[in-house]
Amino acid sequence: AQQGRIREKAYGKQKIYFANQEQLPAASEAELRGLDGEITTRAAAVQALQQSCRQLEAELRDLNNSMTTTEMARELEELRKECTSYTDRLERIKSASNHVSPEEKEKV
Repeated sequence: AQQGRIREKAYGKQKIYFANQEQLPAASEAELRGLDGEITTRAAAVQALQQSCRQLEAELRDLNNSMTTTEMARELEELRKECTSYTDRLERIKSASNHVSPEEKEKV
């Protein structure tokens, strides 16, 4: 700060040091317009990347919430066993000889 390379500001008991901008070269209007164009281009690129990132995160959430192949195979096997037991039960009900006919049901 004494040599003039950085500046010092005191706020009560605190001191803040920052670069002395007077030593920096001033930018021309053409350079400023070029920098503004670069900022716009990079901001658009950042926005596109953020959108892509959001889509990929949504896809990752969907994949994490879905079943794996082994889980799906296990679930399929359980459903097949359940279907077989229901089929057997249906066959037993159909083959039973103590059915009540609709006419008898009407009488009761």
